[in-house]
Amino acid sequence: MPLTIAALAALGYALLGLSAAAAVLLAASLAPTDPVLASDVQVGPPRQGMEDEVRFTLTSEAGLNDGLAFPFVNLALALNLANDAAWLRDWFLFDVLWKLAAGLAIGWVVGRLLGWLIFRLPNRAKLSRTGDGFVALGITCLAYGLTEMAHGYGFLAVFVAALGIRAAERNHSYHEKLHDFVEQLERLLMMMLLVVFGGAIVAGDLIRALRFEAVVFALAAIFIIRPVSGWLSLLGCKQEPEGRAAISFFGIRGLGSVYYLAYGLNHSKFENPDLLWSTMSLIVLISILLHGTTVTPVMTWLDRRSRRDRRRG
Repeated sequence: MPLTIAALAALGYALLGLSAAAAVLLAASLAPTDPVLASDVQVGPPRQGMEDEVRFTLTSEAGLNDGLAFPFVNLALALNLANDAAWLRDWFLFDVLWKLAAGLAIGWVVGRLLGWLIFRLPNRAKLSRTGDGFVALGITCLAYGLTEMAHGYGFLAVFVAALGIRAAERNHSYHEKLHDFVEQLERLLMMMLLVVFGGAIVAGDLIRALRFEAVVFALAAIFIIRPVSGWLSLLGCKQEPEGRAAISFFGIRGLGSVYYLAYGLNHSKFENPDLLWSTMSLIVLISILLHGTTVTPVMTWLDRRSRRDRRRG
């Protein structure tokens, strides 16, 4: 993601004529991935054995989006609002060190505490006895709310808290209940947002500032920058070339990009906001269509190849 942000920011500055702050904001907004839009790249339910290196890498990348993308969104805000020489120091100390540390620490504490409440209390008092998937929503709100109160990255804390709860008791069947509830809620919200996104595109509001340079930027982001950045970041890994290529290609851009761009534009005034929205929307639209139609055959082919390799071994 840092490689992608650097390359997209440089391209936005040179090709689209954006200011440094606007280019960083656009790049940081486009760096996060959204595997919800192509479920075949997500790891399967707990205890089902539906995990592999490709799915695990893409899912964990999506989980770390907030910890990597949000500091750069705040960097764009700091660049845009800079009024003294101390802005870089303040950004690094607060938006990078403090907010990341708060997200990690509070997420870890919440995960450990709730893991104990769910699985380690005496049998009659354990939360896992309820069998209620709504506990997942409470976990999300608690970790996010506490971290935001401490001025940390709430999404990062939710991700870390979920890891902590899973680590507390890896083989309990209650994990499946939590997973199923979160997946259903996730898909429902995604469907609603996609309807709104599609309506805005059809109405022309999101693409009214589109121009030739933005189309070139979008194609370069999807077909060059993300694959090359992904491939370079995986150098030295033991992953097979086919799996490495799939990880590099399936950098699915989705509605997380909408959130980050909206956050930045709502917290400061950037030049050419219509161009930023149109460029981002085009990339998300292409990604949904391209990755959504190719992910199933590609992952099916990788699964068959993996099974053949295991039989040969």
